[in-house]
Amino acid sequence: MKKLAMFAVVIAALAFAACDGKKSAQPVEETDSIKSFEQEQVEAKIKMELDSLATAIGELKQLPIVKDADGIKLSDEEKQVKPDYLLQPSVAENAATLAEKYRMVSALSVDKKIAALYDLPTDEYDQAISKLVADIDDPSFKEIQDAATIFETSQALYDNMNQNGRINYFWQLAGTSLVEQLFAISQNSDKFLASFDDDAASNVTYRIALLTEAISRLKQYDPSIEPVAKAIEPLDVLNAISVDQLKTQLAEAKDKIVAARAALIK
Repeated sequence: MKKLAMFAVVIAALAFAACDGKKSAQPVEETDSIKSFEQEQVEAKIKMELDSLATAIGELKQLPIVKDADGIKLSDEEKQVKPDYLLQPSVAENAATLAEKYRMVSALSVDKKIAALYDLPTDEYDQAISKLVADIDDPSFKEIQDAATIFETSQALYDNMNQNGRINYFWQLAGTSLVEQLFAISQNSDKFLASFDDDAASNVTYRIALLTEAISRLKQYDPSIEPVAKAIEPLDVLNAISVDQLKTQLAEAKDKIVAARAALIK
């Protein structure tokens, strides 16, 4: 509940920042330079709003499914039942556009984490991720010690991508990361949710709300974010504030999660 209240405060602040009041009609002879100035003002406000939303996301804890410490632990017996829902590293070859490559890096990084839980080999994931990172050639990644952690979409990564003019792709990473984690959790919710508490469950709700808000603003200027918008928006049915609620909602939204993943990873 506390996080949902925080989200309401964030959105209220953004709405206030975006509101200039009613403007009088502009004369027909309004110059292009004035229009350009107004457009710059609008874009500057949206940038400020995205900065606030990225900061809020950066302050959230990683979901237990991908945490190195205090995350999910599998018994030797559980590790014998290997997951059949992970992306194969070879699918990286299907990523053609720059946006698709960013999304693929994020998804494969999440799946590498899950593969490691089951003691599956991860060398091919590392190779695929490294090749994608090289193809993307984003200088923002140079500050990341392990390319397989890019999916965590930290504040530091956002700041670097901001400096390098790549912040629109930050939301490609963030949206795909969340969808891939939800997809994996929904495939084995009994086990994966066992390490969740109510705070982690509400964390999912908060992430979806923040991402939906950010992407809805960005898609006005970046057509490449449209697949992420279409994937994330139907997931607003996930509004749990407890583990029990999240388990029920994941089951009910399973088809939507599958569709979201398919929309992001070709």
